[in-house]
Amino acid sequence: MAIQRFSSLFRCRKWAKGDWLVASLGFVLIVFLLSFFFDSPLDSDTVSSVDRSLPIAYPPDLVKLKLSSKAKEKGAFCLDGSLPGYHFRNGSGSGSKSWLLHLEGGGWCNSIASCSSRAMTKLGSSNYFEHEVAFQGVLSNDPSQNPEFYNWNRVKIRYCDGASFAGRPEAEFKNETRLFFRGQLIWEAIIDELLSMGMSDAKQAILTGCSAGGLATLIHCDYFRDHLPKKATVKCVSDGGYFLNVPDVLGNPTMRSFYHDVVSLQGVDKSLDQKSVTKTDLSKRMFPHEFLKNIRTSVFLVNAAYDFWQIEHVLVPASADPDKTWAKCRLNIKECDVAQMKVLHGFRSSLMDGIGEFHQNKVGGMFIDSCFSHCQTSMSVTWHSPTSPRIENKTIAESVGDWFFNRKPVKLIDCAYPCNPSCYNMNFT
Repeated sequence: MAIQRFSSLFRCRKWAKGDWLVASLGFVLIVFLLSFFFDSPLDSDTVSSVDRSLPIAYPPDLVKLKLSSKAKEKGAFCLDGSLPGYHFRNGSGSGSKSWLLHLEGGGWCNSIASCSSRAMTKLGSSNYFEHEVAFQGVLSNDPSQNPEFYNWNRVKIRYCDGASFAGRPEAEFKNETRLFFRGQLIWEAIIDELLSMGMSDAKQAILTGCSAGGLATLIHCDYFRDHLPKKATVKCVSDGGYFLNVPDVLGNPTMRSFYHDVVSLQGVDKSLDQKSVTKTDLSKRMFPHEFLKNIRTSVFLVNAAYDFWQIEHVLVPASADPDKTWAKCRLNIKECDVAQMKVLHGFRSSLMDGIGEFHQNKVGGMFIDSCFSHCQTSMSVTWHSPTSPRIENKTIAESVGDWFFNRKPVKLIDCAYPCNPSCYNMNFT
């Protein structure tokens, strides 16, 4: 509602430059404080305050919501039975035959109770979707913020199924509660719709997404490639989607158990590559390490080595910190003591081990910075700006561009924290 009121001001009168400056700064604060916040454990892509100054923003590109016209006939519904949706901005000029699809993130639900709660939010029902969203970062139409893809056809696909667009059962009736686990059908319905809108003639295309959407990008990468023209250049960019199968600080397999429940509840195994893991090993089905080996399409990984979401939910979940010794460190990496930093460096080492084989992939690319961050492609300030994180003096946008257009191989891995002064480190305290 705040964003809608704000956007209506742009239509009222012609503003002076000073008005635009104040409005732009106000919009950035609204986005950071409202748009990205969803307060639920193991269930959100959270963005909070940062310990660096915010840059001046340009007037936002507000893009209207469209509910899928093909969803109902395909039985593709959000958790609560409402229609899924997306936001679409036409390409122009040299980008008119190029497409970029961004899959929204937002965690997962692993039980009837958590999915029922989720169904009453924008992460489970289109009834709560914003009617307009700002296209930023990789979706921006500003060439100074998005130099490679600003004039492409750009689509933000909203996330409302709770299983990375991969749930398969038609419906569940438990405890007198009806939920629709149809993420795979949502994915297929919206892809069919976009193909009918011109994507079937694409000459180049990118599937990307952040967090749970970054995982969905890996799950659906080959499907995306297979449904576009054979001559088209098609690649996938997963942002913050490389979730690690590591125990928490107490040695418990918290994330593996959680994923096991997601897969079992929503039938996600039917959407995953059956070659990647054994049919009985449900606990590994959602982790990228195994099924990334079998993806045929070229993939680029964007990940923070000190991913704050994984530190807070995978490495040090609340259940593993009963005495609150990690309370400050989980919220601000600068508050971590020597012993805690040793644990975090070990987490980074696990990531390095996990991507070791992928590093040898000749067509794959990566940008692994050592920031306390998460989802870095969806905000202009981290995607491409004067204060964006850099490795070898390259922003994420420049690195993805070099890789996509085959200008040079891109395998950028940062040194350990705190060596990179360009890091955009989050501070939740």
